[in-house]
Amino acid sequence: MAGERDLTKLLSGMRPVLNAGRYVYATVAGEAPAGVAPVVTVREPEGLTLVVRQEEADAAGLPYEYVAGWITLRVHSALEAVGLTAAVAQALAQADLSCNVVAGFHHDHLFVPYERAEEAVSLLEALAEGVGE
Repeated sequence: MAGERDLTKLLSGMRPVLNAGRYVYATVAGEAPAGVAPVVTVREPEGLTLVVRQEEADAAGLPYEYVAGWITLRVHSALEAVGLTAAVAQALAQADLSCNVVAGFHHDHLFVPYERAEEAVSLLEALAEGVGE
């Protein structure tokens, strides 16, 4: 099934869900250490960025600074859809909430400060409800 491209449908159908756990960003020079199962990886010239459960990073001795909550937008967005990331980022920025966005094939994933993750979900739900009003 093709992903949704219509911004109004994307926003109204976001259905954000907060995944359980605390997630951190770490970087390594080679590959992910044994016992670490990243939910996101990005290879950069400076190293391999990993987004992993905090307890896995702690067990592997990986340093990190940012502890995040992981929100999944359950709408199946098309990779070429325009405006979803901007609308979500704007809504969270207005509440002074940082947001790191990762696009998967089926869904968009947001990493927000852990201590404000539930607030972020509420803001996104309000955004979805307000579409078309």
